[in-house]
Amino acid sequence: MCYLVAKNADDIGCIAIEMSIGQHLADFKHKLSKEVDQRKIQLVTISRPSAYGEYEPYRFVNTEDEFEEQVKLL
Repeated sequence: MCYLVAKNADDIGCIAIEMSIGQHLADFKHKLSKEVDQRKIQLVTISRPSAYGEYEPYRFVNTEDEFEEQVKLL
């Protein structure tokens, strides 16, 4: 398992969702990358949130739809 994290460069905190490593994650991340301003929104995959304090506080969501919706609001 890993976490897909979305961070607005101008804001504190991020949105995160736990996902399985694999093609589905890569496709989902690629799709989102096309839909957001990549100069402003950073999408990264991390192994564990506790190791990446620069993204805190984390706001965890439960579904991909919710993640996508929240990322578009960043």
